Order: sequence, then C-alpha cells, then structure tokens
Amino acid sequence: MKDKRILYVSSEVVPYLAENEVSLMSYDVPKMINDQGGQIRIFMPRYGNINERRHQLHEVIRLSGMNLVVNDLDMPLIIKVASIPKERIQVYFIDNDEYFKRKATFADEEGVMYPDNDERAIFFAKGVVETVKKLNWVPDIIHVHGWMAAMLPVYMKHFYKNEALFSDTKIVTSVYAQSFDGTLDIGMINKVKFDGVPAEAISDLEVPDFENIMKTTVLNSDAVIIASDGLSSSLTKFIESSGKPFLPLVSKDSFSAAYTEFYKNMLL
Repeated sequence: MKDKRILYVSSEVVPYLAENEVSLMSYDVPKMINDQGGQIRIFMPRYGNINERRHQLHEVIRLSGMNLVVNDLDMPLIIKVASIPKERIQVYFIDNDEYFKRKATFADEEGVMYPDNDERAIFFAKGVVETVKKLNWVPDIIHVHGWMAAMLPVYMKHFYKNEALFSDTKIVTSVYAQSFDGTLDIGMINKVKFDGVPAEAISDLEVPDFENIMKTTVLNSDAVIIASDGLSSSLTKFIESSGKPFLPLVSKDSFSAAYTEFYKNMLL
C-alpha cells in the first residue's frame, strides 16, 4: 500500500472519543496503512465533548470560512486539526457551532437523539469533500465508518459526481452493528433531494432508521466491509445480495492482511 492515498471518514475515532467498535477500527485501520507506507487523512466531526486543549486541536484558517448549504440554510464550516500522539497521523475535524457545539455526540443527557442528526450528517459529508478539495489531495480510496458518516457515499456519487478530482476514487463502507433507536428526521429524504440527489438513489430514506440509512450507503458505495458480528440478518443479506464486492467479518487479530488484500483486489 506504499504511497496509496486513503481518506478515512468516521463518526468516531480514538483517542478523541471513548472506545467502541467504530472508534477503535477508525484508528487501527489508518494506523495499519500508515505503517505500510500509505498516505492517510482522517476526518471526523468536532463534537463538543472532545477536549480541544488536551488533544491540542487548532483551527486551520486557510481551510475554514466557507459556508455549506444544508436544507437551504447557509452553515459556516470550521476546520480544526490535531495529530495522534506518537503516530504522525493527522486528524481533521469538521466543526460548526450550530451542529457540533453541544457537549455530546448523538444524543442528549437523557439519551434522546438530537433532532437535527440528519442535517449534521449532511453537513459532515459536504464538509469533508469541500475540505479535501481545498487540500487538493486526491484519495485512491475513501473508507467510511459509522452512521454519522453514512451520507458521504451518497454525496460523492451524486452531488460531487462531476468533480474531476475524484474521478478515480473508490468508496468502501464498513458496516457496524452500532445503531440507534427510531428514525432520524422524517424529512431527511427531502433535504438530500434538495441537493439534486435522485429519488431512486435514496428511496430507503423515506423511513430514515439505522438499517435504511446503511442500505442507502451500501447502494452508493463501491465495496462493503462487514465490521460487526452483531449485524442484523436482514442487513447482512442485503449486503450479500447487493452485487457489491464485500468482505465478510474477519477477526480483530487478522483484519490487517484481509483489509489490505481487499483494498488491493477490489478497489485499486
């Protein structure tokens, strides 16, 4: 994987948030490629519960200052950056006071999901792509982790389909069992349609529950990795019958070789 460029887009990454399946793999996989001589970038949201002082986040003025339109509203994009200690890995944080200032990730202290999580996901996806464009850094592969990052494949395949920078970029999505109860805002599909995404590409978002969001992501990805053994049988069957190249679940001990081969054989 030497000199291959891989962009990791994740809902959560350690050490900035607590350890779970998504946050751990969003650290372990980039580290593996970094150790193999690949060039990597990691993007995640800058949630309000990330300690900026402890992790030494700082704003990148030349990348900030753009406005992104979400549901016909202009939302300012702020970009922050930090380095994972000892690993020489840079992490870029997508920030906006309206969407990410609150002191939690997906839900309030009562466990109630934030009503604008759908807009946060749209803003995050657009923010990542616009920042990568400004960096003029062309990824060979984009690897998506976690449902908050799930709109990235949709926007890459439709909203940004004419961007020459990404003409050869392939997208792989890791699908995890980490989910949420209920649905995101029921008007989510109209907010995505507002950006010119065709209805047939996002029809499952009519009911934006966890499974339908992941189905939409799978349909708009080039390849899929099953990353949890707790995945529902219906979602597993959907992946297996999607016609997309997919990697079945591999153990944490052996993921390195399996992921590397999958990248090489199915995406590069």
